[in-house]
Amino acid sequence: MIWPLRKRRRAPAPSRTSQAVALTRAEFARPHSPGGDPGAQRRLCRGMRPADVGRQRPSLAARTRFFDERVLAAISGGIPQVVVVGAGYDDRALRFRSPGVRFFELDHPDTQADKASRLRAMRSDAGAGGPALAPADFRRDDVAAVLDACGHDAGRPTLFVCEGLLVYLDQRTCVRLLAALRARAAPGSVLAASLSVHRDGQDSARVTEVANARRRAGRVEPWLTILPAGAHLDLLRQAGWSPGEPVDAAELGTGAEPGRSLLVSAEPAGPGAAS
Repeated sequence: MIWPLRKRRRAPAPSRTSQAVALTRAEFARPHSPGGDPGAQRRLCRGMRPADVGRQRPSLAARTRFFDERVLAAISGGIPQVVVVGAGYDDRALRFRSPGVRFFELDHPDTQADKASRLRAMRSDAGAGGPALAPADFRRDDVAAVLDACGHDAGRPTLFVCEGLLVYLDQRTCVRLLAALRARAAPGSVLAASLSVHRDGQDSARVTEVANARRRAGRVEPWLTILPAGAHLDLLRQAGWSPGEPVDAAELGTGAEPGRSLLVSAEPAGPGAAS
């Protein structure tokens, strides 16, 4: 008798792109808070298979500098909450650990499970001053509800960090996610985001197709949203954010290619926006 084949359950698989980013970032010279752990990134990466971000390294260096500065500015400015969306193996909750500041991290359940295991091995779980980890599938989950469930206080200012994330989401998901963050943004909150862009006049679908063809992870973890700068900033506005003047990653002196990555800070727009 032939029994019907059972569909095999996919084994949990943390993001290899996130691991490659973390391994590369562990090599950078970076600041840390007085109570922070400057070696956290290296220890989070312990045991990972070697990986390389290739030609993205200069852009990653610029991004890292920009977002490190945004986190430090938020802490010094009295913002008591930092939410890292699509956190991967981000170490800022440990590197910039500060009294009175809570870190929350959202990412895919598979990556979060692996990171939680690594944090336990480091004895740096939430009870020891580490981040509150919340699994979330940005394509399906209600991110505002996820944040509420993990203890985020929507009545207090927050720095929301979207570094290297939006390029992996389709435009509709980008707007839905950013709108959910806006719904949790008290006056005084800030959104910091990286935007993958191309020159005006180019076909966005073709640019994205070519970019994925050049990437090792282009099929497994494809980029979905690369837009002209104006169109990308409009996505932020549709979601209720008022972006400031963006910074081209190339301006930060790391050798990043001009016109490919914008770094931007935004404030909540509309009712309840910060003055």
